[in-house]
Amino acid sequence: MLDKLERKFGKYAIKNLMRYIIVLYAIGFFLSWIMPEVYYAYFCLDAERILHGEIWRIFTFLLNSPSNNPVFVIFSLYFYYLLGNTLEQVWGAFRFNLYYLTGVLSTVLAAIIVYLVTGLSGIFFYMDTYYINLSLFLAFATIIPDMQVLVMFIIPVRMKWLALLDIVLLAVSFIQGGWSTRVSILVALLNFLCYFISLMRKKGYTARQMHRKYVYKKATRGSSFGGARSGSSQRNRVTYPGGAKHRCAVCGRTELDDDSLEFRFCSKCNGNYEYCQDHLFTHTHVK
Repeated sequence: MLDKLERKFGKYAIKNLMRYIIVLYAIGFFLSWIMPEVYYAYFCLDAERILHGEIWRIFTFLLNSPSNNPVFVIFSLYFYYLLGNTLEQVWGAFRFNLYYLTGVLSTVLAAIIVYLVTGLSGIFFYMDTYYINLSLFLAFATIIPDMQVLVMFIIPVRMKWLALLDIVLLAVSFIQGGWSTRVSILVALLNFLCYFISLMRKKGYTARQMHRKYVYKKATRGSSFGGARSGSSQRNRVTYPGGAKHRCAVCGRTELDDDSLEFRFCSKCNGNYEYCQDHLFTHTHVK
């Protein structure tokens, strides 16, 4: 289903989506610094006001900065950018867009459902992007579990252990927090679990395979993919409509759709099948 959606809508994907999210966070930080009450008055996720016409709140709640501390917010934004940018490199722009926007829209939908059932909204049922970003962290730790980060810039800790710690803290927050906290956690975790289960059901799309793709792309970054291939990638060339020389067998995109796309033949597929970097490691092999 993801492949079909990407073939149809992939060209509309927002590249470097996390960069724009970071810009929104930065704007939100300065707004809260200059006018502390303006976010809650006009931009926060308030289901009651959304249903009364203030539909911009569906997206403007993304302005909520992860911190009000000027020093801490810089490191938070850099860390979030690292997570989002890495996931986009591994999954491709379309899948990352879908993952993040699904988390956003699920949070909005949950807030509206809770309001319709209980009447709680606004400050009585407050939801933001904190747990959406946490789901990015869990996705990153699933793909690159052995990457080390410096806690307090001193202590090296692997991502998998930080992820386990976060899961424990999530469990504590779920037990001790209010209903808005519990619903936010459930929405974020369901988005994470559903997305990864759907990916890993596809043969060969495991966390290790995704990490391998990430390492491969880092190693080949900056190289030219338009020249001759060696080994298994020396195949008969064909010219596609419009004069394109490369076309992905999964999504159908060519270098004319996006000049930043990179293409490779798969040595495990029987036939002349070429794939873009988003599907080289994720396609089902043709036998």
